[in-house]
Amino acid sequence: MLADFGKLSVTRSGYHTFILSSPAPSRKIEELILDGPPTKKAHFNFKPRRNSASVHLSYPIKQEEEISAFYCELTGIEEPLWTYYMACGWHRGYFGMQINSSTERRIIFSVWDSGGEAVDRRKVGQEDRVTLIAKGESVSSGSFGNEGTGGHSHLKYQWETGVKQRFLVTAEPADSTHTIFAGYYFHPKKKTWILISSWKAPKEGKRLRGLYSFSENFAGKNGNLLRKASYGNQWIRTSIGEWKEIKTAKFSHDETGKADRLDRFMGLTKKKEFFLSQGGFVEGFTKFGTLFERKPSNRSPEDMDLPPLPPIKK
Repeated sequence: MLADFGKLSVTRSGYHTFILSSPAPSRKIEELILDGPPTKKAHFNFKPRRNSASVHLSYPIKQEEEISAFYCELTGIEEPLWTYYMACGWHRGYFGMQINSSTERRIIFSVWDSGGEAVDRRKVGQEDRVTLIAKGESVSSGSFGNEGTGGHSHLKYQWETGVKQRFLVTAEPADSTHTIFAGYYFHPKKKTWILISSWKAPKEGKRLRGLYSFSENFAGKNGNLLRKASYGNQWIRTSIGEWKEIKTAKFSHDETGKADRLDRFMGLTKKKEFFLSQGGFVEGFTKFGTLFERKPSNRSPEDMDLPPLPPIKK
């Protein structure tokens, strides 16, 4: 059955919203057919997933740096369901905070296995698996797949939107072929650092590299809603114990942001922190590869009451 909705004048370029509803619950709307001159250059996303783009900050670090710790402060500004705001990412894992439902939020720390298996961890040999060394109180741990495989851990905690969260990842070589990666979270109510978990990663023996942060709409829906978070006061600690502030970041996005969803941005907040946002059909976009630089905060983690750090290399 076809229904004629009549004519609508489109007087400007940009995003437009059409809301359709059926007065009869038994009738399901299958499609919307548009015609006329404005449709000739219109862009539509016909893919079944309705997520916004994933957006990233990559931190340019000199290759010769041996990084034993990575510190980042993260503040959620918008809070749609199915959002993962990731503060500390590196070549073997990621650490951040997630909105799972209207009643559940998590702090997540995960480390990838070695090898090339992308989906099923049951196919990963023991020699390629990361192994759990320790985890904090009330922390759940297990395995993950479908995005590479590895060891997963999370703490159910109702972190608050608009409140700064603090994350620290450390890396300590256990021997020439293994590294222990640990994730620490500063608990806002307990006012102390807590261990989320630590994992022994095979085929490593080195420290942190490939540092980045990101924001992800992981459920494949509600990408019409705006996601936004700020990332600031990033520091690295070298293997000889020197703290260095990260003041430059480069913007990137996934394939969804290439053509399907252009509402993806990076910039600087009024507090001179980096921000990432995506979704919401906000006009404009940030060009892939754009570099931003923030003013130094000069608030070194060295002056904070940090958890135990890897020993200084001599």
